[in-house]
Amino acid sequence: MSSTLSFQVRPASPQDAAHIAELYAATAKEAFQSMRTGSSVPPVPEIKNTAYWREAIQYAEPQVQVAVASGQLIGFVGFDRSRDKGTPNTMGEIWDIYVSPSHWSQGVGLALWDAAREGLQEEGCTHVSIWVPIANDRAMRFHELAGFKREMNSAKTVPMGPVKVEEIRLKQAL
Repeated sequence: MSSTLSFQVRPASPQDAAHIAELYAATAKEAFQSMRTGSSVPPVPEIKNTAYWREAIQYAEPQVQVAVASGQLIGFVGFDRSRDKGTPNTMGEIWDIYVSPSHWSQGVGLALWDAAREGLQEEGCTHVSIWVPIANDRAMRFHELAGFKREMNSAKTVPMGPVKVEEIRLKQAL
């Protein structure tokens, strides 16, 4: 029996929106539980519901790619130009990248990152950034292994429901 996961990465369709919203909520909750915040798990922001993802897919803002295995959505990535003020239009950003916890460490995140990198390069981006909670060791490790470097002067506090989370921007050249 092979332990290799077989999956494909493709552009998201409007029919994927509800599954993306469900995966986002479940994975964000799992990621927050693994962070060392000393707080209870905050509610997942309502803004990233099915309607948000349907509109993102329809207008490609952000562009969304999904990973699918055996007909089941197991991960997604949203990417576009950087939303940070003052950045050149050659700066891309990974807006969201999530993989179902049952598929962590199986190459899905890397395949989604590759798809986002290719899409950003096609858009003329020469660099990419992502905001990552400092306490999310798994996400931090993944992005650093993918070549991202911490931008030390970028740390900021953002509200996540009733909890405040410290984030830092990571960047790399494409």
